[in-house]
Amino acid sequence: MEYSNNIALRALEPEDLELVHTIENDSSLWAWGVLSQPISHYTVRQYLAQQHSDIYQDGQLRLVITCDGKAVGIIDLTDFSPHHLRAEVGIVLLPSFHRKGIATEALHQIALYATEHLHLATLYAYVAENNTAAQALFRRAGYTTAANLPNWIEGRHSATLFLLHL
Repeated sequence: MEYSNNIALRALEPEDLELVHTIENDSSLWAWGVLSQPISHYTVRQYLAQQHSDIYQDGQLRLVITCDGKAVGIIDLTDFSPHHLRAEVGIVLLPSFHRKGIATEALHQIALYATEHLHLATLYAYVAENNTAAQALFRRAGYTTAANLPNWIEGRHSATLFLLHL
């Protein structure tokens, strides 16, 4: 995909097993995803082997974020709607790579991909109201606040809906 400042997005590879395993087993992220319990290496290995990397077939696309060739995080497009020309974006970096501009660049690259290859009109993200770092990240990437959603996460935590019109 596009390269800038040694940051790139690429398809998942079998060698991404540890990265995916680490991120999926971070219990602080479970409120945002489908998982609510630990996942095994075996399950991640199966997932990587069966991944189509076809957003039209899967309804989602998961890409690895690399910096200087090292896998440092994951960025997802989910809830892909070719009819409504939109998708939800999610991003996770390993903690040692926070606050280095990597996530901002990855969000710019996924927006470019969504525009040029998927012909989407809108990307959106839900961010916990108390996650000020993530809110600042999406604002830096050009997203605007569209709504405040009370009790959105686990029925008790509020979230902010961010939109990026492409």
